[in-house]
Amino acid sequence: MSRWQTLRSSTWWKRLTNKYALVTLFFVVWMAFLDSSSALIQWELDARLRALEDGIEFYQRELEETQRQLDELASDPDKLEKFARETYWMHKPGERVALVAPESETDD
Repeated sequence: MSRWQTLRSSTWWKRLTNKYALVTLFFVVWMAFLDSSSALIQWELDARLRALEDGIEFYQRELEETQRQLDELASDPDKLEKFARETYWMHKPGERVALVAPESETDD
């Protein structure tokens, strides 16, 4: 028996060359890699969607935190003054402001 005849007589060759198996294999390869909405593209789009949803959650938390700070500043004039002085270096007329750098930022 030649090699080709041995190969053709094996059971796995018969199953692999079955027309239904070939069509199924072609369909799976087509849907996984070649189609415009292939599995690879769907995975990429899913990753993008998860990143965007994470961004939405981040900005919602930031919005809640900012709203809480705004409510806190609107309710207490002393906190509003402290915020304005620390963030925007505002001062009262005739007042002198001295900026002191923290020890970790000084060069030794």
